[in-house]
Amino acid sequence: MMMRFGDWLGRRALYTPHKEALVVMPGAQLFGAGLPGAAPLRLTYEQWNRRANRMANFLRARGVGKGDRVSVLAQNCVEMLDLLFACGKLGAIYVPYNWRLTPAELGPLLADSNPRLFLYGPQFTETADAVSAFVEPVALAGVDLSQFPETTPPPAAVELEDPWMILYTGGTTGRAKGAVLSHRQINWNAWNTIAGWGLSPDDRVPILTPFFHTGGLNVFTTPLVQLGGTSILMGPFDPGQVLDAIAAEQLTIVFMVPTMFQMMMEHPQFAAADFSRVRFFISGGAACPRPVYEAYWAKGAVFKSGYGMTEVGPNCFVLPDHEIKRKAGSVGFPLFHVTMRVMAGDDRPCASGEVGELQIYGPHLCSGYWQNPGASREANPDGWFRTGDLAYHDDEGFYYIVDRKKDMFISGGENVYPVEVEAAIYRHPAVAECAVVGMPDPRWGEVGKAFVALKLGARLDEAELIGHCRTQLARYKVPKLVEFRESLPKSAAGKILKRELRG
Repeated sequence: MMMRFGDWLGRRALYTPHKEALVVMPGAQLFGAGLPGAAPLRLTYEQWNRRANRMANFLRARGVGKGDRVSVLAQNCVEMLDLLFACGKLGAIYVPYNWRLTPAELGPLLADSNPRLFLYGPQFTETADAVSAFVEPVALAGVDLSQFPETTPPPAAVELEDPWMILYTGGTTGRAKGAVLSHRQINWNAWNTIAGWGLSPDDRVPILTPFFHTGGLNVFTTPLVQLGGTSILMGPFDPGQVLDAIAAEQLTIVFMVPTMFQMMMEHPQFAAADFSRVRFFISGGAACPRPVYEAYWAKGAVFKSGYGMTEVGPNCFVLPDHEIKRKAGSVGFPLFHVTMRVMAGDDRPCASGEVGELQIYGPHLCSGYWQNPGASREANPDGWFRTGDLAYHDDEGFYYIVDRKKDMFISGGENVYPVEVEAAIYRHPAVAECAVVGMPDPRWGEVGKAFVALKLGARLDEAELIGHCRTQLARYKVPKLVEFRESLPKSAAGKILKRELRG
């Protein structure tokens, strides 16, 4: 029997066939519908591999082969995971789309990726019909996998440089680009995570972020398959259900975005929750407010932040557990096979404490952007990927992410980093969410405008908030304008959409 690089579930089913691989919680989707009853569906690696084989044989029957794109528009469901690993078996390329996109936004992505097959979930029938001019849509709920054999399809000649995924990025900054993730990149991200974060086959980790995002696929899902751990597929985010699952499923690691952690800490069950089995909580995707750290630390939990990008893998740093309070706010050291540098605008390495652009080198970089050589060269002209993020390292080698390069603004000749201002605003007890953007100003060039959502029942006015900021920040950093809103716009991955706030 010959097995190539792409058949991850086939390999794992050989090694640990009876190990629990995937738990599908009630509320998660299965064939387009919620699971019946209250009991989770529990799949061993052998059972999951059989499902993926059936999916791969279905794809083959539809003419899918090596290099073909298989796209999907659906909320998190078991079929999306089956599809991911089926594509790996065939050497096909998995292309999940952001399910929040309108047909006008989705159409260009379909034209760009030109999929052999386009599958969609039951909530997106109207969207699928609206883009049918690009490709014939196929309903996931109408695919009867029982008609297809559960045996392994003929092995494809998959090599490490072959693409496995195209993930479209840029949802918070502008028009999306398709980052090409090869088998090499996904393997190296997995092993960096396993080695740097100390993953174990006994780890049990929930999936809480969407499968069109590298967070849902590659923070823990693919590393755990590589290692033989257990993933818990949750339904739509509900903080109470996550707290229940921490106890009922004995979760050992929890990854979420800051908004989710904040919602969980404000839930009535949080105070009594037992986190003794959780080895660490890790926040990613956006800057995490200091009060969130402190709420979890107060319960004795290990809580820290990570850093990554679709293009370089979602896991790039590790902050040792014993340093989380001494180095609060740091993302730590580069992972095992990751090399970093911070570069100034005049193309020289920054000294300790000096802010510059974070650039990344290593075997975990993406293969560029799909059919976009210009953007590929701009992002990676010399082997070092330009992240567009501002960072610095201290004299002990700990790295700190300051802000997005595009979000920084200059007020009266001084650099202002919105993340720093937001951190000060979050220290006010009435604030639930905030975002700061630079706005044109005839005198200062740009000034900060704060968009703020208050906690339920809280009261706060502009003067009081600006006064609070003046106690925390240098005068040029203090926002000159404040706009209160009931909530702030977010992407499906939980990031606040600053481009919508700028108008």
